[in-house]
Amino acid sequence: MSTGRTGSRSAVVHIENGNAPGPFLVVCEHASNHIPPAYGALGLDAAARKAHIAWDPGALGVARRLAQNLDAPLIHAGISRLVYDLNRPPSSAGAMTRKSESFVVPGNQTLTREERQKRTNEIYLPFHDAVHAEIARRMALGTPPVLVTIHSFTPVWFGKPRAAEFGIIHDADPTLAKAVLAEAKARTGLDCRLNEPYSAADEVTHTLRLHATPYGLKSVMLEVRNDLIADPVAEAAMADGLTPVLSAALRACAPEVAA
Repeated sequence: MSTGRTGSRSAVVHIENGNAPGPFLVVCEHASNHIPPAYGALGLDAAARKAHIAWDPGALGVARRLAQNLDAPLIHAGISRLVYDLNRPPSSAGAMTRKSESFVVPGNQTLTREERQKRTNEIYLPFHDAVHAEIARRMALGTPPVLVTIHSFTPVWFGKPRAAEFGIIHDADPTLAKAVLAEAKARTGLDCRLNEPYSAADEVTHTLRLHATPYGLKSVMLEVRNDLIADPVAEAAMADGLTPVLSAALRACAPEVAA
């Protein structure tokens, strides 16, 4: 584990393991359910703020352990996706969603253009500037990173159970995602699905599309069903199981990068 540029840049973006030399860059956009006091809890009660609508439970624990295991930098958000969903572009209605699942978000109902711009300036731009800076730094060193984003999803969606346990999602280039799928099926007992429970068609690959696709970087978005990572022990076990999956997948599809 590298102990380089470890710490936080701001309440919005946190960088850990900053100088880690491994081939991966781990990103967790929905790591926190924190809503700063200035937003008045967006009008939501405590139960709503703890629900999946506000963040991806378990994702940060998995991302941290993966970053440690893979000797990779980790960039994660320190603010709820209900204030700004960092995996959505500023043009998206979902960036500052008015409703998530069955929850209405009162504080997002009547946002002015100025308020949307303020959140974009204060949340979206610093976060993605940090991701881009790390990628640019690595590219300048001749070691372009492999981008892996970590998410979690609910076991029940609008009353319908989800059988999938591990989703592997890609943007334009499916190479790494398909390799991860093959290795996960061979190495874990998880119900693994390609482009489930979401796909690029659901507008969930913004981070990959913004930072990996334009540079031809290998990339993948990983979705873990959140009942499987409900506590720190489960988070660590999941990350430990996925570590050899990612390493083997990279060797299979990009041996020159994995070397």
